[in-house]
Amino acid sequence: MKRANTFVVRPLTDDDEQVLRDLLDASAALWNEINYQRLMRYNDEDGFEGDVWDADTGKLEGKYKAVLGASTAQTVRRANTEAWRSFFENKKAYHDESNTSVTEHPEPPGFRGNEDDGRVLKGVVRKDAYTVEWGDRSRLEMVVGKELRDRHNSPKSRLRLEIVGDPNWPDYEDQGRLELWYDETNSTFRASQPVTVSDETRDTPLANEKAALDIGANNLVACTTTTGQQYLYEGRELFQRFRETTREIARLQSKLKEGRYSSRRIRRLYRKRTRRRDHAQEALCRGLLERLYAEGVDTVYIGGLTDVLDTHWSVEANAKTHNFWAFKQFTERLACTAEEYGISVEVRSEAWTSQECPQCGSTERTTRHQDTLTCPCGFEGHADLTASETFLKRHTEKAVRPMARPVRFKWDSHEWLESPRPHESPKEQRTDPSTVHRDGNVASGDSQTV
Repeated sequence: MKRANTFVVRPLTDDDEQVLRDLLDASAALWNEINYQRLMRYNDEDGFEGDVWDADTGKLEGKYKAVLGASTAQTVRRANTEAWRSFFENKKAYHDESNTSVTEHPEPPGFRGNEDDGRVLKGVVRKDAYTVEWGDRSRLEMVVGKELRDRHNSPKSRLRLEIVGDPNWPDYEDQGRLELWYDETNSTFRASQPVTVSDETRDTPLANEKAALDIGANNLVACTTTTGQQYLYEGRELFQRFRETTREIARLQSKLKEGRYSSRRIRRLYRKRTRRRDHAQEALCRGLLERLYAEGVDTVYIGGLTDVLDTHWSVEANAKTHNFWAFKQFTERLACTAEEYGISVEVRSEAWTSQECPQCGSTERTTRHQDTLTCPCGFEGHADLTASETFLKRHTEKAVRPMARPVRFKWDSHEWLESPRPHESPKEQRTDPSTVHRDGNVASGDSQTV
């Protein structure tokens, strides 16, 4: 089975942090240069002969080898090659009328920022160019180039980083290419380690519970499980901030001179808006799946985008679904994160679940007003939670236990916090799952030189 360990990493010193930043910045710069050469050939621009595979990527790889190390520079080139191959495969599937797996026109691989506005700090490390140790001294070590070591007066050929938290899959047979990136919204460095584990390794072999998600326009996710748990993630305040940023972008665009369509400030606002949304999505997916994993859920049902638009379509709902919440991106992120926990995600039809009365089964007599669904038969309940429960019962043969009190979450710009009961504080104290102790950093020490 292919799984992934995703974790936070921390440089041990300020100098180590600068080494890491320079490493990721150089990785992004190499990606951009390779991507530019291929994109110009794809667009048949003058001065760029041949197809995308004729670009002299070896020369560009050699340009960054001294900074990144030969193995890492090669891995960045290979990652870009894989991205282009995936693009061509998706493009072929899109134009194949018998293939319905790709419904939106694919776009070529994009750039990772630029030098003027700032590059996206993201990179990859070859599987044999890094090591991970788990335990009381959890740490990550990876190769860096000689020029980068000399620039920071470091005699070490390997950069050591502290790992925060515990892995989902500590026992694996093989590891894949490591991905590293800087989360600007959370000011945190993160890493993803693909691993191969045996079928017997799964921590929850008896897991057979199911869950269903209703994706809404105001309540982002309503979830019901066969264990009788319900979770509701409210999104009105988050969407309001998104709209405020969008209005500011529109205001700035209206002041541009004729012929101009953007500015550095506008691009910065776009990036800020996207980072906020992506951060909220990532936190929602991980928090929800951690709960479902603990409950023994092995399958999550999620409705298709067509069903969402057929049921809820309006100009505002369409803006929320496509632009704000980025439904397709969210489902892909959910599936990717679920893979880390060994949970499968299945897309099923959820047509009419938002109108169906769970008490009498009627879809024509029910009335929805904001978050409430009512029926002349006497039923009254939360519309989105009811829809997720109906969705779940429709697609599972497993009995659904009686519903417990729903757990509601609100976004506080950092994480999804459970809405408190009257006697609780609205802001609970956050804990730090770091491996750092009061008496020092347990991951510190001299790194092995190779």
